[in-house]
Amino acid sequence: MASDTSDRATSGIPESTGAPGTSGSEAVREPDGAPVPVAAAELHPTQGHDAARAPDACPEPAQGAVEDPLALANQLCFSLSVASRTVVQSYRPVLEPLGLTHPQYLVMLALWGSAPRTVKDLAEQLNQDSATISPLLKRLEARGYVTRERDPHNERALAVALTPEGTALRERAREVPLRMMQRLNIGPDQVHALNEQMHRLITSARDLGDA
Repeated sequence: MASDTSDRATSGIPESTGAPGTSGSEAVREPDGAPVPVAAAELHPTQGHDAARAPDACPEPAQGAVEDPLALANQLCFSLSVASRTVVQSYRPVLEPLGLTHPQYLVMLALWGSAPRTVKDLAEQLNQDSATISPLLKRLEARGYVTRERDPHNERALAVALTPEGTALRERAREVPLRMMQRLNIGPDQVHALNEQMHRLITSARDLGDA
């Protein structure tokens, strides 16, 4: 598989990772990047599952949790951290047949949504800096999935475009959301609700940071 260990070292995208989030990977700082929410239109109901066992189990909230605000199991930051690592890691066997790490998968998701586009634009959508995205793009270019050329409208910017192979890979990747729902034993409605909650949480945290 094309799971690049160097991706993990350089990427800031969540993964144990990875994270829309996962899968050999590269960052939040995990090994890889912050999960891009999966479009609800690509999710389909499923039956059964082969749920992946998370390596680090998150403690169940204790009874009377409200009485101990410092109990580890009651900390939002702890639950989010464990969820990020374990969920993104569970993407690995699903992405291996595509030859992608989780951070590379996130980049391809962004490009399948809109291409060509600049490195800066990609970095902004993935909530990463250009220095983190560049190594991922170099590896994807080496695999023949993308090209990087000077933007004809801005010589100081690099435009990233999909190759025919990169475009064709999208069809093979369509099964990833469904496979992951089966592995995690959740349905489309739960995915949608979780994404909405995470988006609200991210917005609130960003507002605090901006302030």
